[in-house]
Amino acid sequence: MTIRDLVETLPAHIVCGPDGYQDLSISSVLAGDLMSDILVSVEGGALLVTSLATEQTIRSADMVGSPAVLLVNDKLPTEEMRTLAMDLDITLFATPLPMYEACAEIARLKRLSE
Repeated sequence: MTIRDLVETLPAHIVCGPDGYQDLSISSVLAGDLMSDILVSVEGGALLVTSLATEQTIRSADMVGSPAVLLVNDKLPTEEMRTLAMDLDITLFATPLPMYEACAEIARLKRLSE
């Protein structure tokens, strides 16, 4: 599945992304609000799903090699978060869905795309 698939399927909108972000392939997901839990993950290249709208989220995504961050619960990123995501070529998008529903919908979409 791609970022485009996620944006079209979820009620989501892009905050920022590097050139070609729409075709970025997502094969796995990391979900959580404790960045210490995210940092011990071995899932390189996974979509990071969180409600934590801080620069630390983008820094953590960069450290684990996540190319994209999905903010849930209608969280709005700060300008600093948006700027850091652009500097690190990390796609940042948001959804009004709560984390559980967003992850369930992503799992459904993943099954359909296999």
